Amino acid sequence: MDVDIISEDENPMLHRTDVTFELVHEDATPSRLQVRDSLAAKLNKDADEVVIRKLDTKFGMRKTVGYAKVYETSAHATEVEQDHMLDRNKIVTDEADAEAEEA
Repeated sequence: MDVDIISEDENPMLHRTDVTFELVHEDATPSRLQVRDSLAAKLNKDADEVVIRKLDTKFGMRKTVGYAKVYETSAHATEVEQDHMLDRNKIVTDEADAEAEEA
């Protein structure tokens, strides 16, 4: 899977970079976690610092356009992102760690 960065917009107030990317794949559309790991590797970031917001594959095409938010640290990601987006991207928050320890 080849990941090409289309645009990067800095957002210093939220300690992140908004990234639009395109990826070419051979088989079915890759999972959100596969795309997150590939994008993180391309940007030399930890996977917990990358939140994939949107993936759009046109019917019958082997090309997907996506939108991601790349944070400076995973702590910034957990502060800013909504809980459902953290769940979709399998980013563990400190609150989730505390709940798991209590159970």
